[in-house]
Amino acid sequence: MLAQPWIQQFFYSATEPRAIEPRGNLADWEKTTIAIFNRVSPSVVQVAGRAGGDFFAGAEPDEPNGGAQTGTGFVWDAAGHIVTNAHVVQGASEIAVRLANGEVARATVRGMAPNYDLAVLRIPARALPPPIPIGSSGDLQVGQAAFAIGNPFGLDQSLTTGVISALKRRLPTQTGREITNVIQTDAAINPGNSGGPLLDSAGRLIGVNTAIFSPSGSNAGIGFAVPVDTVNRVVPALIRNGRVPTPGIGIVAAPESLATRLGYEGLVVVRTVPGSPADRAGLRGVDRTGGVVGDVITACNGEPIRRLVDLSDKLEQVGVGNTITLSVLRGGRTVTLTVEVADIGGRP
Repeated sequence: MLAQPWIQQFFYSATEPRAIEPRGNLADWEKTTIAIFNRVSPSVVQVAGRAGGDFFAGAEPDEPNGGAQTGTGFVWDAAGHIVTNAHVVQGASEIAVRLANGEVARATVRGMAPNYDLAVLRIPARALPPPIPIGSSGDLQVGQAAFAIGNPFGLDQSLTTGVISALKRRLPTQTGREITNVIQTDAAINPGNSGGPLLDSAGRLIGVNTAIFSPSGSNAGIGFAVPVDTVNRVVPALIRNGRVPTPGIGIVAAPESLATRLGYEGLVVVRTVPGSPADRAGLRGVDRTGGVVGDVITACNGEPIRRLVDLSDKLEQVGVGNTITLSVLRGGRTVTLTVEVADIGGRP
């Protein structure tokens, strides 16, 4: 018994490198994940902007970061266009893009759409990795695999996996409007992942990661992505014109809480913008002198309207230059009005 520890130490100590155990074949899901990362990651970039100071501020532990902001982006086309989130570059006086091979390029903003939290950057002409294949968000199903590639906390080329947790979420933006049909995923999305691609198991782009829901600011299993069908509509418009038309009819609507207090299930029109499509169609606002409620929009193209976002969603579906049919409660009876959808620059 006294000699046992010495014997074990002398005869069984691994004083040389141990033999490598053959691993065997990777599982099919592992092969899929590896193939997606190897194919897509070269097209994912890191985006850094600054509102003041310089890009090297914060290099010392006690030095402020000089207003630096970082996120992720990805190659959209061979012309040097990079897609990212609007909030990643908003307010930045200078923007730099670091490619997967380590090359750094100064970027300019080609266009920005805060209503969709999307922005397009442009870097000088150079050989770029291929654009990420485009998928569709219209046929996604809850439970299917989702993959996110980005730069969380500045750690570049990070891959996280998960599933699509929910569909048709609504996400408020800094402009006060909401992005509709947003994808919810449990793939880990942390600060720095914003603007990166969300992929399906075929390696196709199905969304642009934009936000997390977490009191701590770190991943808590709930992340959101702008659906690719929206991205594929907005980004080409930003490249062409530098902006995206905002469809509207020109009304100021009362808060939902007021409509509820008044007992209306619909959108109470406070006033119309002079000369707007709503004004020309004869929509009536509140009569403040007499204290009389004007028109209450209850349906658009036959579908119920209960909130302002419901109307905004329908206007985006119809598009600028087309018309909609509104069902309006007026003085106890319902009237039908045809209204043109116009580009009103932000107001519904």
